[in-house]
Parts: sequence; structure tokens; C-alpha cells
Amino acid sequence: MTLDEAITSLKRGEFVLLYDSGKRENEVDMVVAAQFVTPEHISKMRQYGGGLICIALKDSLAQSLNLQYMHNILSHSPGVDSDSKQMIMGTAPYGDHPTFSISVNHRQTYTGITDRDRALTIKEMANLYHSNSPKNEFISSFVTPGHVPLLLASNGLLVNRQGHTEMSVYLADLAKLTPVTAICEMMDSQTYSALSVEKAIKFAKENAIPFLDGKELLEFSKVH
Repeated sequence: MTLDEAITSLKRGEFVLLYDSGKRENEVDMVVAAQFVTPEHISKMRQYGGGLICIALKDSLAQSLNLQYMHNILSHSPGVDSDSKQMIMGTAPYGDHPTFSISVNHRQTYTGITDRDRALTIKEMANLYHSNSPKNEFISSFVTPGHVPLLLASNGLLVNRQGHTEMSVYLADLAKLTPVTAICEMMDSQTYSALSVEKAIKFAKENAIPFLDGKELLEFSKVH
């Protein structure tokens, strides 16, 4: 079963390729549990993914850190004039609201963009989930703006939204891991578009990485 293989791979600190749906972004993301992220993971995401490397957070952690969606932050900001607020994206072309919040660097990073820097930022964000005072630790250990965007999974996960943010966090939950993931879209340097499902499946087979169709995850969530 692909789902079992995906869970096993995540538990080993390895990648899963996760396809959302042809009705959504129609993209495949590289997914890894944030608690295991190393500079090597970031390097592979850059080389074989090529999209934006982000951290997806479970809603409970986002709330404890008092994080908000970026579109809400901008909507309520007095520093953004009313005309400019017309630029704020309410819903994406595929119908969902964006899950972006602020972007961060860990304070121990230098520029924040190197493989080592981003790996540190991602891993330390995952560690906040087990902190006794996550908000204080967040404020003292991270700076914004930074080089790693935070994505906030919807409360209720797949019940309310079926994006890579929610799917990857749900997968981490199923694997009984810290519900924080690092995700990166897979791009195609030949077509200059998102990597097709066919090419992603081929890459998965050649590299022994589980490929998981979001439909399977949604069906599982409905039953369980």
C-alpha cells in the first residue's frame, strides 16, 4: 500500500512525493518530516524539486505562536493603503486561500539561504512543537523576514482544505511524528512548468521514493 510506504519513508527521515489533485494546483511536492531535515535534504529539494522550500505547521502550533495568515496580516495592516490592499490574494485560482504566514530565519543562521541555514531553521521550528514555552522560544530564536516561509495548516486539516500544507501535516500525524513538514514543489526545467505526474512517478521509481496520490490520502481520512 502506497500510504504505508509513505509513512515508513517519513519515519526514516526520507522523502515522499505527494500529488494534490488535477482540480487544485496539479503539482507534486517533495515532503520530509521537519524534525529530520539536514542540509542534504535541502540540497536535494533545490536540485530535484526547484520550487519554494517551506515549512508546514499544524494549527495547534501556529496558534501557540500566534501566527496568522499573511493575507489577514496585510488586510489589517495600517501600513498598507486601501488601494494596495486590492493586491491581497483572498483565494488562489484553484479556489483555496493561501496558507502563507510570515517567513523566518533562525538567529544562528548568517544569510539564512544556504542549505545549512535553512536546514537549521526548519529543524528548530519543528522542535518548537515540544517546547514548554513555544511563543517565548520562537521570539527569542527566530527573526522575520527570513528565507523560509511558514505555511499554516487549516484547523481540522483535510476536512477544511486539501492542499499540500494539510496533506503533509496529516501524513506526519499518521506517522506519529512531529506535525511539522518541509515541502517543495517539483518543477520541470524542460517545460518551465510544474513537473508532470508521469515524470514525477518515473523519478520516484528511479530513486525508490514513495509516490502518494492525494486521492488515496483523502479516501483514508474519510474512513478513519
